Amino acid sequence: MNAFVNSREIPQLLIDAGRIQIQELLNSVSGIDFVMLCSSDGFELALASKKNLDNTGKIAAVSSSILAMVSAFISEIDLTGCKTITLDADNGKVVLTGVDHAQHPMVLVAVAAHNVLIGQMLYSVKQAAENLAKNP
Repeated sequence: MNAFVNSREIPQLLIDAGRIQIQELLNSVSGIDFVMLCSSDGFELALASKKNLDNTGKIAAVSSSILAMVSAFISEIDLTGCKTITLDADNGKVVLTGVDHAQHPMVLVAVAAHNVLIGQMLYSVKQAAENLAKNP
């Protein structure tokens, strides 16, 4: 195996592609205020935001942990393939989805206003994750 496959470090070209993809997501869905691409081990890779959040490192860490915990829960109840989680709060919605990249799995987090069109948001987030998963 080559060093690239064994490397835990995500290549800059993939991060740059992610930055472009999440900026497009932020701009294409009305109501989305914040999008972050994180490594599967909880580190921020790229960020696109319409609002200033100071705790992006914590958001990255917690997001990857939540996705991992829910995946473990899903496994315990004999379901498979947990890819996306939707959280609905009084003042907004969050979508967490896994990016199934062959060498570098990641997590995509999108935060939106409470009145976002959730179907459009889910579709767009999943499309962004699929596009990122196909990147070399």
